[in-house]
Amino acid sequence: MSEKSTNKWVLAFIIVAVFILATGLLMAQRPKTPVQLNPPSSRTDRQVERLSEEVRHHLVMLPYYSVFDWIQAEVKPDGSVTLTGEVTRTSLKEDAKDRVSKIESATRVVNRIEVLPLSPVDDDLRVALYRAIFSFNSPLFRYATQSVPPIHIIVKNGRVALKGIVANQGDSQLAEMAARGVSGIFEVRNELKIEQRLDEKVTRK
Repeated sequence: MSEKSTNKWVLAFIIVAVFILATGLLMAQRPKTPVQLNPPSSRTDRQVERLSEEVRHHLVMLPYYSVFDWIQAEVKPDGSVTLTGEVTRTSLKEDAKDRVSKIESATRVVNRIEVLPLSPVDDDLRVALYRAIFSFNSPLFRYATQSVPPIHIIVKNGRVALKGIVANQGDSQLAEMAARGVSGIFEVRNELKIEQRLDEKVTRK
């Protein structure tokens, strides 16, 4: 092969190599399309409800979640979860976020749980309120036999909020009356929901 022919082959090889290199650089600089798992447009109401149920299950199973804590979650169609409520331990707030973050279908977790201030006075009120509401001779005692009673007693600076679910309006009134009978409390808010009414809403749907 002549020197002239060899030079042509070398030149052609260089051109091809430069073309391949330039193409690779262009491809590397192109923005990558993010991969979306379970895009919001493809989620059904049932899928959102399943995620909500899974989140609730994980929250109730938290080791130190007690009758004196209250955590609730709002689940959106895009898979994001917002945690709110009040807890007595800082570690419980962090554990709640960590537990929910491990759920595969939860895309993002926003933690807005409030940690209640340390207060010996509030601690004494919690004990007194628990004894008053779940007294052995009270119809509400049956709620106390559950691992996490459905009536939650939230105390902050001497102010009390009753949260959760009870079977009927009578139980809700009994819990409020028992709480108001404890001395040293500035305010009692009854935020208990009635199970019968919740069942009616589900039936109507």
